[in-house]
Amino acid sequence: MPLISFVVPAFRVQAYLRECLDSILGQPVGDVEVIGVDDHSPDGSGDILAEYADRDHRVRAVRLPRNVGLGPARNAGLDLAAGEYVWFVDGDDWLAPDCLPEVAARLRATRPDVLLVDHVRVHWDNRVVDSALAEVFPDPPGPETFRLRERPEAMRLLHTAWNRLVRRRFLAELGLRFPPGWYEDVPFSYPVLMAAERIGVLDRVCLNYRQRRAGAITRTRGNRHFEVFAQWHRVFALMDEWGIEDLRPAVFERMIWHYLTVLGNGDRIAPELRPAFFARITADHARWRPPAGCPVPDGVDGLKHRLVAAGRWRTFSALRAAAQAGDAARRQARRLAPVARRTARLGRDAVLREYYRAELARPIDPTLAVYAAYWYRGYACNPAAVYEAARRLAPQVRGVWVVRRDRLDSLPPGVEYVVAGSLAYHRALARARWLVNNVNFPDFVRKRPGSVHVQTHHGTPVKVMGLDQQRYPVGAVGMDFADLLRRVDRWDFSVSSNAFSTQMWERAYPAAYTTLEVGYPRNDRLVTAGPDEVREVRTRLGLAPGERVALYAPTHREHLPGYRPPFDPGLLLDVLGPAGRLLVRSHYFHDRGRRSRGVGPVLRAGGTRVLDVSDHDRVEDLYLAADLLITDYSSAMFDYAVLDRPIVVYAPDWEAYRLARGVYFDLLGEPPGAVATSFPALLDLFRSGAVHSDAADAARRRFRARFCGLDDGYAAERVVRRVFLGEPA
Repeated sequence: MPLISFVVPAFRVQAYLRECLDSILGQPVGDVEVIGVDDHSPDGSGDILAEYADRDHRVRAVRLPRNVGLGPARNAGLDLAAGEYVWFVDGDDWLAPDCLPEVAARLRATRPDVLLVDHVRVHWDNRVVDSALAEVFPDPPGPETFRLRERPEAMRLLHTAWNRLVRRRFLAELGLRFPPGWYEDVPFSYPVLMAAERIGVLDRVCLNYRQRRAGAITRTRGNRHFEVFAQWHRVFALMDEWGIEDLRPAVFERMIWHYLTVLGNGDRIAPELRPAFFARITADHARWRPPAGCPVPDGVDGLKHRLVAAGRWRTFSALRAAAQAGDAARRQARRLAPVARRTARLGRDAVLREYYRAELARPIDPTLAVYAAYWYRGYACNPAAVYEAARRLAPQVRGVWVVRRDRLDSLPPGVEYVVAGSLAYHRALARARWLVNNVNFPDFVRKRPGSVHVQTHHGTPVKVMGLDQQRYPVGAVGMDFADLLRRVDRWDFSVSSNAFSTQMWERAYPAAYTTLEVGYPRNDRLVTAGPDEVREVRTRLGLAPGERVALYAPTHREHLPGYRPPFDPGLLLDVLGPAGRLLVRSHYFHDRGRRSRGVGPVLRAGGTRVLDVSDHDRVEDLYLAADLLITDYSSAMFDYAVLDRPIVVYAPDWEAYRLARGVYFDLLGEPPGAVATSFPALLDLFRSGAVHSDAADAARRRFRARFCGLDDGYAAERVVRRVFLGEPA
């Protein structure tokens, strides 16, 4: 029998579920099981649970036939649990590293009915807030256990299911289950404390409670918050059934505190519902107040209690409004100083911004679509593929590209454009109906009502992105995450190449956009190109028939400016043989003026059989021309895998990269082909034939099945039909 059964319910948590499961399964404790319950989630949560169950015998995946809510989903997992203790961990939270040995040791040493563990709130902006445990227990009880009536202050800890482990047989003897509805923790967490003979407290942070920017119940307005009343009624009904009277004052005080917390949160109770919610608090105050009375808290909290008891909603509301007005005034004062400094700066930029604001007052052009890629570097990537599909499928849409003046030669003939920074550029941004980009438009661009912003992205992520970079500050120098999220809030659509990307984008860029999981438009050409097109591309690049062409495309290291992986093109060409040819492409960050720190030294060492293709505008040409790809942590591997040609991962700094920059999956454990972590090992892969081995082919098949299933040649068409033509998904 395992010591701990983790019950992990999952509903719309695909962006976070892997981190949750990894945090449990990666603990240095073996006698655990994980029961993942897919609560009929409409996203990929169920598939993730099934994936983990397939590869780890400790995981059991359950799919519910219909959505039942968090409480009943936990019950379904509890019914299957075999552990001595049960720990209910929500699918968007995660355990602290290496906490489980201490938890297990305390359980074995004291055998409590309930073990309370500490937690922290981790906000989306990476702020970490401690729990109230240090205030509730300034002198932690250590290994001793107690009953609630001996330490009633334990009720002041957060009333959640995930900050306590409960002995499974104790739960069965009580017959305690989670009820349906919101605030389902209340009639579970308090009763287990009231009934327990042995309560323990472990003064160690064991769980990270994720405070999501979007999608959390606590940040969702609606009348379902009224369900909190029924949940507290269940607590008092159990107290009456069990004949518990001495704890009634403490439970009553906690109930009123909880009601006022819900009411005071502007993200939960809409203004028009607040009088009715307050009236329900007053009714419950009269109904459940202990006969002998209840101590009234000091200060403002005590005033709130007295106003609730008297039913004085208008006075309560007026005091609340006054407090909010004071807070707003202080926030406004903090904002004014930087605004004043910005408005003092005059010049050409200020004139252009004024022109942009004037253009915002004019009507949106219902036919205009503005396209851009890679910070205006030219005509490329997913936006180019969408543009071409829109010209064919939606000819009524006028597409205009934003391009830097020094990159105008990248535009194909006949493509309408505006130069970045010009008056025409500001006019187009202000009046466009659609704005399509594979990065973000500048901060000054406003999201107009009626406009549609499409974020196509430009790769399947290996390295962490967006908000996840907060945990890896070495690779996020200079990033302003608040500004980033303001840009993300403009998105209406986020184009995703596969389910994995969808999950990572939702986690890295939490906002209210609609995900289009349709494949990458830029990869359509890789699917549809025939032998004639491949020959034509190779001829344009100066590649002779019969040459064995390798494309080397390393990625940029933000945390190591100027870094080049160790690479000797002459030695590589030796192992490729006399027919070998090498194409080298630097990352787009190594743009004009910075090429020398990209591939310049490599080229000088390679001779005429090495060709610099860093300036080639369409990377898809290079993929079609190459017989194999050598890369490290670049998203190029996901695109190139569409062609089902050999891929070699050359990762000489893998451990340093994953620690400093952060990665989303184990590239060396789930590679698209052969792997080398040193240059001599890379040469050996070619000498030994491992690049074309059965093992490399099998790895590529698994990789393609996971990441390339949507690349069928119609991704751009799916985007156009959804975005420009308004057809259903």
